Amino acid sequence: MHHKTQAIVLSNAKYNDKFSITHVFTRDFGRVSYLLPKTHGKRSKINPALFSPLSILNLEVEHLPLREIQRLKEAGRQTLLYDIGSDLTKVSLAFFLSEFLSKVLRETHNNEVLFDFLKNSIEVLEETQSGLANFHLTFMLGLTRFLGIYPNLENYTKGCCFDMLNGEFIFGIPAHNYYLRDRESAYLNELSRINFSNMHLYKMSRSDRNLIIERLLTYYRLHLYDFPAIKSLDVLRELF
Repeated sequence: MHHKTQAIVLSNAKYNDKFSITHVFTRDFGRVSYLLPKTHGKRSKINPALFSPLSILNLEVEHLPLREIQRLKEAGRQTLLYDIGSDLTKVSLAFFLSEFLSKVLRETHNNEVLFDFLKNSIEVLEETQSGLANFHLTFMLGLTRFLGIYPNLENYTKGCCFDMLNGEFIFGIPAHNYYLRDRESAYLNELSRINFSNMHLYKMSRSDRNLIIERLLTYYRLHLYDFPAIKSLDVLRELF
């Protein structure tokens, strides 16, 4: 019944006068909702201030398989994220990514590989000092590998189109409207090689970056059920 696990905070929601509900992605149970006390008493082992977006925590929990909202026993910070909590650019990225992950991550079983990717990405965000304008694009494209929706980007030929519905480059125009024309497809081919190590080398205009994120979000909507609009996207559009 009692377990120790690592968790990444996705979001918090109101519940009643004494508790909020925190939604986290854990290493052992996937996505879980926990009761989070609103105040931190002298005897309490849970400080609600720790549960900010993308915080990486060590938790001791009471976990019952059929319970919709689980219970926290203890919570402690695993990684100090100073910049993500104070740097305006990183704060904005954290809010966008936490909202995005709240819509995307619906797994209720353990996925250690996915958890490790998320944890490593957050640590990269904390440590990175240049190329942050491309961080969310790199993250969103990389995440598709762990969700089973990574597109086939190996067969690019100049002049072809990218079929977003089927996730592949094709010649000609598909019978639906979800595709990238040749210029955008060429851009995607270049972007397929982006990673956290080289993202600072990709120089893009604001309009190009906004176009790419719109296309990435469309791709997610096509391949994930009930994927709503991201409210914090407008902040990133202005920031970068």
